[in-house]
Amino acid sequence: MRPITEIRTTFPDRERAEACAAHLVAARVAACVQIDGPVDSLYHWAGRDERATEWRCTCKTTPDRGERCVELIAASHPYGVPELLVSTVMASDAYGAWVASTVAAPDGHDRGDQGR
Repeated sequence: MRPITEIRTTFPDRERAEACAAHLVAARVAACVQIDGPVDSLYHWAGRDERATEWRCTCKTTPDRGERCVELIAASHPYGVPELLVSTVMASDAYGAWVASTVAAPDGHDRGDQGR
């Protein structure tokens, strides 16, 4: 078993969730992004109880690429305070190796600023 990083966030619609997921994978800061939804969120915001339908993204990356992945999500997120939950989880050796090899920038350069 080996550690990988999972990052969760939510978006107000599927299109934005898919656009973010595609950008993170293309930038090689996430090996995989799973999109769930719709999910119902109930929360307290700006003095009021709110309800929203959202789409949840779960990103898989390595501990050393996690911070950059969070930065890219935050930079283009439509929410002023996006949900950004970061966890270290244990993965099988084979899956963890796949994640690590997928997010390694092939030319040694971070491609996270391209494509948007």
